[in-house]
Amino acid sequence: MADAKIEIKVGAVSFSGEGDGKWLSEQLDKILEKIQELANVVPPASDSDGGNGTGAGMGKPTTTKKLTGTLASFLKEKKATGNKTRKFLATAVWLHDHDKKDRLTTKDVTKALSDAKQSSVGNASQCLASNISQGCCQKDGKKQFFVTPEGRAELEP
Repeated sequence: MADAKIEIKVGAVSFSGEGDGKWLSEQLDKILEKIQELANVVPPASDSDGGNGTGAGMGKPTTTKKLTGTLASFLKEKKATGNKTRKFLATAVWLHDHDKKDRLTTKDVTKALSDAKQSSVGNASQCLASNISQGCCQKDGKKQFFVTPEGRAELEP
């Protein structure tokens, strides 16, 4: 019977174990020795089965580059100021990377645009539905969604 339990997450890598306290302590020491390497691991682009939104790294940033720009400059850089569906997608990517959120709601996107003094996307639910049908976003539950790797690729030049 297990007398100790540990769960640790460093970057995209997570470890959980249950068992003898001495053994878990040894495993934790091994993880701590490699902490810097683990922090730099980039999550996989997608699950091998096409992704169901439950795999490790889904909906997480696929880059370790730290964002320092504003939402307005990001939208301009991604040429997402005219098309409302593209603006919604770009804002969602920016929120994933900037706020390190795994899952978003349409309210998160509209609030971010409003806070950044950017024009709205109109019907955010319709923008989300359009992005889902194009494979750029995937729903996770009733209200939450995340941007897929294909959605990120859509914003690249």
